[in-house]
Amino acid sequence: MDYKDMKFKVWHGCDRGLCHKGCGRQDRQLNTFDWLADIPGNNQTTDLVEVQFKNTRKGYYHNVNNLDLKKGDIVAVEANPGHDIGVVTLTGRLVKLQIKKTSCVKSPDDIKRVYRLAKEVDMQKYHEAKAREHKTMIESRQIAKGLGLKMKIGDVEYQGDGNKAIFYYIADERVDFRQLIKDLAAAFHVRIEMKQIGARQEAGRIGGTGPCGRELCCATWMKNFSSVSTTAARIQDLSLNPTKLAGMCAKLKCCLNYEVDDYMEAARKLPSKEVLLETMDGEYHLFKTDILSGQCTYSTDKNLGANLETISAERAREIIEMNRRGEKPLSLLEDGKARPVKKPVDLLAGADLSRFDKAKKRRKNNPQRGGNGQQTNRRNSRDGQNTYQTQNDRRRPQNDNRRMPNGNRRPYSGRHPEQQQNGSTMAASDRKNENRQTRQTERTQE
Repeated sequence: MDYKDMKFKVWHGCDRGLCHKGCGRQDRQLNTFDWLADIPGNNQTTDLVEVQFKNTRKGYYHNVNNLDLKKGDIVAVEANPGHDIGVVTLTGRLVKLQIKKTSCVKSPDDIKRVYRLAKEVDMQKYHEAKAREHKTMIESRQIAKGLGLKMKIGDVEYQGDGNKAIFYYIADERVDFRQLIKDLAAAFHVRIEMKQIGARQEAGRIGGTGPCGRELCCATWMKNFSSVSTTAARIQDLSLNPTKLAGMCAKLKCCLNYEVDDYMEAARKLPSKEVLLETMDGEYHLFKTDILSGQCTYSTDKNLGANLETISAERAREIIEMNRRGEKPLSLLEDGKARPVKKPVDLLAGADLSRFDKAKKRRKNNPQRGGNGQQTNRRNSRDGQNTYQTQNDRRRPQNDNRRMPNGNRRPYSGRHPEQQQNGSTMAASDRKNENRQTRQTERTQE
């Protein structure tokens, strides 16, 4: 398809790029997708319209004045007492289906009328009433605490004309709030209506972000809350961890019910846990299953995972049918061959045992060192030629076998032979010359 010459139309005035005829803004979680919006004459089929108020409250009204109402129009509707301000969220034939689905209208007499489109004066009163909601909620909580009532006021909603206030509260037990109503009426001078809600409804009214990274389902699109039990987690093979399964409302997550039907349908194709698989190798017990992929893991031990083998559900049913006929396959493998025997693995096979030895450091040849790495020292020989002496030879006294002129051995004081016994130091050449003169004198006397 060639997209170069095509003209694209971008919708404005609706959230997340959705058409205003379909889904509305996502902050109105009770919006319904109007899949009949493009049908000609849809609005003329009925005078019923759906009007939504703050958060989770909406109602159905008769358009007795035949106003040209569209989705998103702000209207003033009949209330008891006075009037209320809301937003039109649905028109046409789909409204009748919604009334039948929600069952919120018990009789046709309960359906009130749409007065008019909201005027500027109506919107001014509406904003003034909404501005007092948060302050009223804080003060009402203090009044309820002073009366010692075990309840929590989660939200307050003023009527559009400011003559009535609805207090939404949460309580685990039944609460006698007759005195509370009197105190609230005296404090705020409006008509009081108390409405009890659950933890899920409170989370839907407050809103937030779930662990999946998206907005809460109860704050965006959920209308009816169904009970959630741990059975849904067991069917999906989830660990029963309260911190993982609980949502923002401290109850089990509503999304646990989303995929239960698919898991139950896939679980019907898996073999029963009580059925054993008999092969030539032995008996196998069902250890665990992967429901969506249809894989079954069998173990030779009933309680422990020993000699685990993973096969498909089709192969497991094939083996069960063979066992019913009295046949036993060689193994659980698909081709029916015997399972290969696992040989012991030598961890040191092909390993070099000398890899842990420390590498010997090689010394580089130094012109001042000998061939064997020993340091040499140049000294003058008796005939005046240069000779070399190793460092080990220097440490020993050179004249330890020579005798003194009196015939005694030369004493060793632990010092270098170049040092004199009196502590004075002489050069090696001077000492040798002295020894030579001494020997010549002894020869002359002889």
